[in-house]
Amino acid sequence: MDKILVTGGLGFIGSHTVVELQNEGYEVVIIDNLSNSSIEVLDGITAITGKMPTFEKIDLKDKLEVENFFQRHNDVKGVIHFAASKAVGESVNEPLLYYENNISTLVYILKELKKLPKASFIFSSSCTVYGQADELPITENAPVKQAESPYGNTKQIGEEIISDTCKVTPSLKAIALRYFNPVGSHESAKIGELPIGVPQNLVPFITQTAIGLREQLSVFGDDYPTPDGTCIRDYIHVVDLAKAHVIALGRLVKNKHKSNYETFNLGTGTGSSVLEVINSFEKVSGKKLNYKIVGRREGDVISAYADTTKANNELGWKAQLTLDDAMRSAWKWEQVVRNS
Repeated sequence: MDKILVTGGLGFIGSHTVVELQNEGYEVVIIDNLSNSSIEVLDGITAITGKMPTFEKIDLKDKLEVENFFQRHNDVKGVIHFAASKAVGESVNEPLLYYENNISTLVYILKELKKLPKASFIFSSSCTVYGQADELPITENAPVKQAESPYGNTKQIGEEIISDTCKVTPSLKAIALRYFNPVGSHESAKIGELPIGVPQNLVPFITQTAIGLREQLSVFGDDYPTPDGTCIRDYIHVVDLAKAHVIALGRLVKNKHKSNYETFNLGTGTGSSVLEVINSFEKVSGKKLNYKIVGRREGDVISAYADTTKANNELGWKAQLTLDDAMRSAWKWEQVVRNS
């Protein structure tokens, strides 16, 4: 099978995607600089799939290292690019760190892919490109709004760079996947979401509060114009998300794409409020969560959930797992992590 490079392949979404790629028979090479991940994740991937992927510790900001990698692996047929910094708040405080890490690395990889006779590229994008959308659910035709943060801006700029490169590079085929909110973990509890430091995302903060690592969960605002006053998001199980990457890659490899640059939303098509997520967790875990309503957080959009029609019809992909499934797997993973 084809050799596929997964950058950031030991991260949360990357590791689950490596599992699905190996399950489909692809030969996987991982690049990760371990700045926000752990080498132990390799053992989890190997335990699940029975095969250890090739791993190279490389910082993609080092242009020479990237060039050397592609000289050694000139038979790479495709790249799934996850490696990027992703904390919205941190990006506001450290914009240059985000522009260097998220933009320069993308440019260096695309420069190498241009040299290949043909290459497939899957980009980890985000629903942040839509901002507070004018209409819900959000389709791929929704206008890209001015970014709320440097992080969001790097995703917009990244998509523009890929689109511009594809226009003048017929040998390059690319898909940008705009994720909504990935949650959960692999059912085996051998890999999952393991944020370094204080979690920036809701679900790991919930599980860490439930297990006693965090004293209390803050719910930012209950005065939004939503049914229960809390923000609404589209929470997609990370395994469903990972499978979508494999399907998108197959679309390019098998030349089923309609143009050499395409975009797809990846979500469930259903919005869940913060309180609904908390209720789901309490139901599947049997634990009461210590949470407190606090003031709104700057930069939070009120409501965002996907119209998944395009991904359903064009990719033949649909989210299968529920919010309860995601919360159950996230809790199982949290318990394994804390007791190991």
